[in-house]
Amino acid sequence: MSNKSNPTVDTMGIDIGKNSFHVVGLDQRGAIVLRQKCSRRQIEVRLANIPPCLIGMEACVGAHHLSRKLQSHGHDAQLMPAKYVRPYSKGQKNDFRDAEAIAEAVQRPTMKFVATKTADQLDLQALHRVRERLVSQRTGIINQIRAFLLERGVVVRQGLRFLRLELPSILATRSDGLSSRMMHAIEDLAGDWRRLDERIEGLSTDIKRLADQDPACERLMTVPGIGPIISSAMVAAIGNGAVFSKGRDFGAWLGQVPKQISTGDHTILGKITKRGNRYLRVLFVQAAWVVLVKPKITERTKSHDLIRNMSHDG
Repeated sequence: MSNKSNPTVDTMGIDIGKNSFHVVGLDQRGAIVLRQKCSRRQIEVRLANIPPCLIGMEACVGAHHLSRKLQSHGHDAQLMPAKYVRPYSKGQKNDFRDAEAIAEAVQRPTMKFVATKTADQLDLQALHRVRERLVSQRTGIINQIRAFLLERGVVVRQGLRFLRLELPSILATRSDGLSSRMMHAIEDLAGDWRRLDERIEGLSTDIKRLADQDPACERLMTVPGIGPIISSAMVAAIGNGAVFSKGRDFGAWLGQVPKQISTGDHTILGKITKRGNRYLRVLFVQAAWVVLVKPKITERTKSHDLIRNMSHDG
């Protein structure tokens, strides 16, 4: 099998690795006419010297950057979810067979592709991922502080804001239940909490500034419950949404539609699938809570307060 660039290559599959790339090229009949192993430095140069063709890759780390580079050289570069490529793999797994399976899968007319992200989308996605990690760390610290206090008989009402309000007075009051060693440990955790708050606030400010400058984010923020965080996360994930033909397709990708197991004209619907982007799905659930549930709770609380005041006045 030739290892040189062949002008008859019609479709190509690339198996992306950390340091090496395995390339398999197919002609119009589907026969293998190219098998190469390239380093990360060589791949772009070698593919720039062949005529434009259809190139398939799995959507993974580094795939979006390489896809943009190949598109700039005139190639039709397409990204696919790895789980949709797996059925086309034949025999035991190796890198060249993975590349062959990718080349087979990218030719399918019903294949679902992943839109290539721009550099701005990747930057925005990076901010969200860092913020998500910091929020998770902050939640862990809060839970640890609450557990330490509970083990020593100090109970604080559930919720971040209640612990934030009561912790200074707890640390200022030298109770018998808290030893000096434990007080020092909790003070250190509270310091970590403050530093995480500052970093999260800084990232949120950066995300809000970027969202205010993006027309797509501005349109999304006109929807009730959608703010800078959700709108920017959605734009970072799907761009302008052109890969979805209708809103239900987006809901299915997000995992917000029931799982369907149907046969023999009998439809069986289960729980929501919870597939796709978990971070974005959590944000949408929180937005729905704000729009649908909290206003009802607020109105109910106001009515109860009004009745209580009227009874006191009477």
